[in-house]
Amino acid sequence: MAFYETLLQATQAERQALLSLPLIQAGAQGNVNKQAYIAFLGEAYHHVKHTVPLLMACGSRLPDAYEWLRTGMAEYIEEEVGHQAWILNDITACGGDAEAVRHGQPSHETELMVAYAYHLIDRKNPLGFLGMVLVLEGTSTALASLAATSIQSTLNLPKQAFSYLTSHGALDVGHTDFYAGLVNNITQQADRQAVIHGAKAFYRLYGDIFSELFRRFAPTFTEEQAA
Repeated sequence: MAFYETLLQATQAERQALLSLPLIQAGAQGNVNKQAYIAFLGEAYHHVKHTVPLLMACGSRLPDAYEWLRTGMAEYIEEEVGHQAWILNDITACGGDAEAVRHGQPSHETELMVAYAYHLIDRKNPLGFLGMVLVLEGTSTALASLAATSIQSTLNLPKQAFSYLTSHGALDVGHTDFYAGLVNNITQQADRQAVIHGAKAFYRLYGDIFSELFRRFAPTFTEEQAA
């Protein structure tokens, strides 16, 4: 069995736990308000802006035997440069304050997920970062386009407010195939386990971001429906 398939099987429970979270389910059905969507975009900005630095850091830490993977990281970087700017544009299109987000602070949950990514690269096994790539791109592919369509319809927002979600829903299908090709070339068992361990951790850490947002905004869903 190819390692990518093994990776999906090994992390299936964690993936399902993430996709079952109340806020993700609500987003897929369009049952969120504008404030919650803007807050989601704000948290996304604060982790997406680290994507390129994390890819660079991971590539710099790879041993010579993984030169082929360093090349793959360079391709990812070309694709990911500037994506955080899309998020700021979406916030503006929603009527939110993009500059406040740019100069603001992430939630504790977002900060912790990003910090753990740097920790894996710097202090553990840099290949564990590929677990984060699986979680973020896999979740985007599964939910982004559906959530964008549902939320736009419910909130009557312009298409310009969904460039981050819609672009990831389309782009990450190809990214997933590229990712599978990379991880299938990892043959060392310790490195494979590092990817699996990282993915399990990031499913939980990413889920914590959505859980915090739900705790913050779920009461306002009920209030708006009652009104």
